[in-house]
Amino acid sequence: MGLRCSKNPLRWWSAQFRAAVFESYDSSDGDGRGRSKLPPFTQFSLAELRAATDGFSTQCIVSEYGEKGANVVYRGQLLGANCTVAVKRFKIADWPDARLFLEEARSIGQRRSDRMANLIGVCCEGKERILVAEFMPHETLAKHLFHWGTKSMTWAMRLKVALRLAQALEYCSNRGHVLYHDLNAHRVLFGLDGNPRLSSFGLMKGSRDGKSYTTNYSFAPPEYLKTGRIRPESVVYSFGVVLLDLLSGRHIPPIHAHELIRAKNYFKLIDPDLDGHFPKEDGIELLHLASRCLDYELKERPNVKSLIITLMSLQKQRMEVSSPIDTGIGPITMLKTLGPLAEACYRMDLNAIYHILKTVGYDDDDGIAIELSFQMWTDQMQENLNYKKRGDKAFEEEDFSGAIEHYTQFIDGGSTVSPTVCARRCLCYLMKVRAEDALGDAMQAQLVAPEWPTALCLQAAALLALGMDEDAMDALKDALALDAKWNKGVNEEEMEGSRECKMGRE
Repeated sequence: MGLRCSKNPLRWWSAQFRAAVFESYDSSDGDGRGRSKLPPFTQFSLAELRAATDGFSTQCIVSEYGEKGANVVYRGQLLGANCTVAVKRFKIADWPDARLFLEEARSIGQRRSDRMANLIGVCCEGKERILVAEFMPHETLAKHLFHWGTKSMTWAMRLKVALRLAQALEYCSNRGHVLYHDLNAHRVLFGLDGNPRLSSFGLMKGSRDGKSYTTNYSFAPPEYLKTGRIRPESVVYSFGVVLLDLLSGRHIPPIHAHELIRAKNYFKLIDPDLDGHFPKEDGIELLHLASRCLDYELKERPNVKSLIITLMSLQKQRMEVSSPIDTGIGPITMLKTLGPLAEACYRMDLNAIYHILKTVGYDDDDGIAIELSFQMWTDQMQENLNYKKRGDKAFEEEDFSGAIEHYTQFIDGGSTVSPTVCARRCLCYLMKVRAEDALGDAMQAQLVAPEWPTALCLQAAALLALGMDEDAMDALKDALALDAKWNKGVNEEEMEGSRECKMGRE
């Protein structure tokens, strides 16, 4: 065994890593209480994690976008231990250097805090790059804020989330992890006790070189857009985005929030479900704090310690908070039947809109009149269709600037009309913070397909980005009417078909 290891330095180093079960790790949390109940950080074999996840079964996937996501998270049960874990598989392209991956995991796994969903293990065999963390059974902040089904999250719980998140960031910073990759509402998880915790997974990617950032451009720190790098102040910027999420119950692009704050339209940014259930002066103070976090100038953003001081002062009169699972989400009844796209548009969740449009593809173009000119028999027609194909490829790869360029060439060609292309370019414009252009495309899609609810939903998203909230709600009402009309037509066709079958049998 020793001879084989000496011939393969990486395998030998990996074996040494696994043998060193970390006996001396920082077991203190943000409040100084220990986390001794957690197992020590260790390196798992691929066989152990296959067994824990039933062979990485799709039935065990808990990440939002399923097996189609960039990296997939599974729920696992460690055999021989009463321990449920979250198992995240990275693509090898994210971590080609196995030694770096193991070093990063070890550094993070030495820490323990009750403000974190702690990292408890790693696996690095062949092309596999896997992290193992505490499992948080009660979903993400994004789900509790942006998806409907129960009552709205209380003001006290929202403050608690903000404070504990800031404390988690301070804990990480104090222990040398000053960069947190892509902080957002999906990274905040709720444990068995109902308390919010920050995922430890976000400490891995980008924590060494600060070059990586995966959030869409509408929510990315401005310094990242300029230089392609993030800094500690960039984490504060992303914290400000999460504060906006907590205040509004929607995923609002910062540029839109800044416009409303400058116009002192504060209460357009506050979740209507909170009306009458929180001190309005506290809401304004929290908005100002979010605005400072989102300042364009890095030096003007507060540090994490000052965030904690402000948030603790806001909680001075808060009552004891029950679990967010009990507080739920308060729906606007009118929107309940519109489905996930209308919900995503109302919440301005551009990532969710993107995945819906990507999944649906061009199905909604079926049955819509396609206008073809005499060019359909020429090379020019084929060239125009090639623009669409290139636009689709860029859209699939999340290259929104490229998609805009190719879709524009297709639309300007004029030989075919596709409402789906208009819808896709509309979303690309929203991603690039070009709300007026996005609204133009949504209106063009409605012109081409007057009975298509998707066009009206996207109009609502563009109108919200422009601060035209009342017009946005009107667009969603119209979408509801179209959706109900379409469903009624489908039901009538099904009933008529059933009657014809019955008559045929008689």
